[in-house]
Amino acid sequence: MSSEPLPEPDERGPVIYVGQDHAGHWLVQDGAGKLEGRFTSRGAALSFAHAEREIYHASLEMAVKPLKPLIPIGPVPASERALVRAA
Repeated sequence: MSSEPLPEPDERGPVIYVGQDHAGHWLVQDGAGKLEGRFTSRGAALSFAHAEREIYHASLEMAVKPLKPLIPIGPVPASERALVRAA
């Protein structure tokens, strides 16, 4: 029988990150890639992140590097037009 202590399990749990992308948009993302919010201000992003943190019992971290958007923002191609009216 070994007398070495057993390694501690990773109890970090879910993490929600707040940061900016390369374009300066404020993003809130979870570590699993299932959550993303895009905001015009740091305050709005933090407010959303705090609410989500409580719902998911997650920790909150400020990103040290620019976040990469999960959903790209860009002009809508001409081939993708909005419906004139809903069905």
